[in-house]
Amino acid sequence: MKINWGTGIVIAFGLFMTFILYFVFEVQSNSKYDNDLVVEEYYKHDSHFQEEMSRIQNAHDLQQKPTIEYIAEGVKIVFPVKFETDKLKGNILLYRPSNKKFDFNTPITLTNSTLLIPKSKLIKGRWDVTMEWQYDGKKYLSKEVIFVN
Repeated sequence: MKINWGTGIVIAFGLFMTFILYFVFEVQSNSKYDNDLVVEEYYKHDSHFQEEMSRIQNAHDLQQKPTIEYIAEGVKIVFPVKFETDKLKGNILLYRPSNKKFDFNTPITLTNSTLLIPKSKLIKGRWDVTMEWQYDGKKYLSKEVIFVN
């Protein structure tokens, strides 16, 4: 049987579509390729955008800002000494972009203006750190990216 060029093109397209469909089904059915949403309630989160921007501006306007750094013991967060620890309350979210199973919240409980998140709670890679805190009735928000080795 002799195959002409038209039949060859149709066969090539058919094989290509089969190849693409195989990978689409593989990615959708295999849990190794989880494709979760970054934010569960996107529209609800987006409606509070202006409030979030004002809290970020409040944090940006501070003369002495809290610092976040990765050290051998874990993630060290240092607030300026001028903040009285009993007036400061808030929450720190450590967000793992690659897998939401590793995300966790930590309340801000300072010891000598410092909070240490132990390395045992963290896995290697990128972490997005979101600090939301309130001091003297004013709300603040700061976001940073750290890399754990």
